[in-house]
Amino acid sequence: MGRTMVVTGSIVIGVSPEAAYAAVSDPTAMGRWSPENLGATVRGGAQAHVGMVFDGHNKRGPVRWTTRCTVLAADPGRRFAFRVHAIGRKRPILPGPIATWEYRFEPEGDGTRVTETWTDDRARWPDALANAFDKAATRGHTFAAFQRRNIDTTLRNLKAALEA
Repeated sequence: MGRTMVVTGSIVIGVSPEAAYAAVSDPTAMGRWSPENLGATVRGGAQAHVGMVFDGHNKRGPVRWTTRCTVLAADPGRRFAFRVHAIGRKRPILPGPIATWEYRFEPEGDGTRVTETWTDDRARWPDALANAFDKAATRGHTFAAFQRRNIDTTLRNLKAALEA
C-alpha cells in the first residue's frame, strides 16, 4: 500500500471568511496556533501575495529547522496556499519539493469553515525511504498521521483564538 500524500481537516469558526483569511495568511502569526511552527520571517512585505517568500521557523521536541516557502494563492476570504521548497537547520539551504499547504475559507451559517490541507510533495521518494525517514523524524509515525494531528491541533487553536 502506498503512502497517504494528502491530509485534510476542517472546522467551523465563528468569524467571517475575511477575518479567518487575515489571520491565516500572515505567516508570522502561524506560531500562535501550530504545535510545530514558531512563526516566520517574511520577505517583500507583510501583505500576503502570490510569489511572496517567507522562511518558516519550526520546532519538534529539541530539534529546530527553517523552511523556505513561496505563496501560491492569496485570495482574501477564499484561499491561501504556499509551497515549502527548501529546508535547513538555521537557513533553508537544501532545495527540493517538500510539501504544499492550503487553507480554504467558506461561509457556513454565521461563521466560516476553514479547511487546512497538507500535500506531501516528496512523490519521487520511494515509499520505503519516505516511511523510514518519517518514522525517524516523527518518533514512529508517518508524516500523514503526524500532520493529521497537527492540522487538528492548529484548527482547534485557531478557532479558540479567533472566537476569544
